[in-house]
Amino acid sequence: MDRQRISRLAHADHPIAAPLAEESVGRLLDRAMADAADRADARALDLGCGRGAWLRRLLARYPSIRAEGVDVDGAALDLARADAEEAGVADRLVVHETDAAGFASAHRFDVVLSVGAAHAFGGLLPTLAAAREFLAPGGHVLVGDGFWEREPHTAALSALGATRDDYADLTTTVDRVVADGWVPVYGHVSTAGEWDDYEWSWTGSLSRWALDHGMEPDAADAHKAAAEHRSQWLNGYRGTLGFVTLVLRPAPR
Repeated sequence: MDRQRISRLAHADHPIAAPLAEESVGRLLDRAMADAADRADARALDLGCGRGAWLRRLLARYPSIRAEGVDVDGAALDLARADAEEAGVADRLVVHETDAAGFASAHRFDVVLSVGAAHAFGGLLPTLAAAREFLAPGGHVLVGDGFWEREPHTAALSALGATRDDYADLTTTVDRVVADGWVPVYGHVSTAGEWDDYEWSWTGSLSRWALDHGMEPDAADAHKAAAEHRSQWLNGYRGTLGFVTLVLRPAPR
């Protein structure tokens, strides 16, 4: 089973593909939309949108905003369109099946989101550089990425397929963002409970699908992927990998 399908199945019960509770998502969106919520011409862009969970919530929360999403997974974008139709917001959503790192648009956006998609750009700072290209004057960037809660041990690095240099601690991560020319106006560090809910949902959704579709060719692969992920989390990076979501504005020049 390809990784994109595994991800779609694993996020069935937790469509936000990051360790964030619904109330955290809503609060972050409200902070990011603080200056554009009532504008009839406001626009949002999600770089690496998956099935559009962030954008669907944004469109439902702010009935005047228009949104665009970018992702390479065409099947996820089909789900994004279907979800938007079901939510009654499809007329304000456009999705693009393309590499987020190579996306181009004539529009500038009041909010640019990229949560948990820094790998598509080669890291957090390259993600912010890409977001800056699309940001309208006075706009906000909503970005989420990992950091080390504590010094990573060998089991954590092995489970994540990572090196120590792939992330920094929280203080260093925020310092690097500030040095790159950004001002944090809000932030949220995912709690242990948010992480546990996300990981149990990820592995549980995939396991349930495997149990319910045991006769399908991909069932064994799904069951194996869920078991391996659960072991990597519990025996590897639980309590070591953190996640921070920042609402940013460009610093004055």
